[in-house]
Amino acid sequence: MMIDLIGSAVMALAQAAGPEAAQAAAATAQSAAPAAAAVGAASQGVMHFIGQSDAVGKSLFGFLLLMSLASWYLILAKGFTHLRIRQRSRKFLAEFWAASSLEQVENEIATHGAEEPFAHLASHAIHAQKHHAKYGALKLEESGSTAAFVTRTIRKVIDEETARLENGLTVLASVGSTAPFVGLFGTVWGVYHALLSIGMADGVTINRIAGPVGEALIMTGLGLAVAIPAVLAYNAFVRLNRVYLAQLDAFAHDLFTFLTTGQQVADGAHERHERHGRHISLASSREA
Repeated sequence: MMIDLIGSAVMALAQAAGPEAAQAAAATAQSAAPAAAAVGAASQGVMHFIGQSDAVGKSLFGFLLLMSLASWYLILAKGFTHLRIRQRSRKFLAEFWAASSLEQVENEIATHGAEEPFAHLASHAIHAQKHHAKYGALKLEESGSTAAFVTRTIRKVIDEETARLENGLTVLASVGSTAPFVGLFGTVWGVYHALLSIGMADGVTINRIAGPVGEALIMTGLGLAVAIPAVLAYNAFVRLNRVYLAQLDAFAHDLFTFLTTGQQVADGAHERHERHGRHISLASSREA
């Protein structure tokens, strides 16, 4: 309506100025009509639907927004963590298998710290082996031979690292499985209220039905937009964890043999670990 008033005013001024100005003003008004229609169509969007919805609709939209923020935070945080851990693990493994003695490995860990699972596992296993060999079984948890005590320590560390790597995956799985249903419920609620308002209005036309119902379908789209990245990220992180933990388990076997016999399993053991990890990665790709 405001566009029509402005156009009428322009036409009146143009007619007063002359016939050529009137023709130019008419052409300008015709070219501005599609733009005005586009602006009117844009107003019927997400924010218009949220503004017209009740407390339930706004709550569902806010819930989807929170789930999206939480999932993207976990995706970025865990992606950066995986990248950092893999870089530090490759560096530690190269230094570990190039070391001439366990004392050199201990000095390296004491200097740079055990900031990734392989260094954490090696540090605890070496400490357990030396502690049990020096003091014996002073507590009930230290009972058994040195090999048995080291084995229990290695298993405990691997369980801790597994729990640490899987931290946050439950949230991604929950978002991926529930977000589409939250969006669908928002659509059902929006369509219900749209039909109620249409039923109370006079003169039902296709325009009165298509607009509110189309806006209500936005909630389903929002639910899918929240769920799809969470599901893809969950599957990717599960695969990365499976490959990484397989490499950690292989390293634990070689480390146990090294601690109990004082000799490496084979020359170039870190290259074998890398080949083992690539083999598992290819197998996981085929399974996916």
